[in-house]
Amino acid sequence: MPRPIRCILLIDDDPDDNYIHQLIIDETELCETVRVAENGQLGLAYLTKTDHPDYVRPDIILLDINMPGMNGFEFLEHYRQIDPSLQSRVVLLMLTTSLFPADTTRARQFSEVKGYLSKPLSQDMLQTIVNQHFS
Repeated sequence: MPRPIRCILLIDDDPDDNYIHQLIIDETELCETVRVAENGQLGLAYLTKTDHPDYVRPDIILLDINMPGMNGFEFLEHYRQIDPSLQSRVVLLMLTTSLFPADTTRARQFSEVKGYLSKPLSQDMLQTIVNQHFS
């Protein structure tokens, strides 16, 4: 049976969170491929280097807010400027520990952001994402 999600791109600087989220994604069997970028710059590089042999176009981006170098909001500012064909199928969700009301309000200002989730990712959360965006 084909999996509804071809690729999820995790953009998060926390290796423990990335490891746990990969395990959860693998356990659901809803996704074929998981790619990880440890910061916003690497996430943008992955999205725009489509000729790389390891490239699989993400269906979902799970984006952390608090990262060194380029935080999630800075990533979003740059993401808006990349070729729209690289964005068209992507469901971009904030996945963060930040519960600051200002962060949720700021995230809502980006039309690209389809949801705001609190870490850790769970199997139920991923199933809900599939039900909302891939059925």
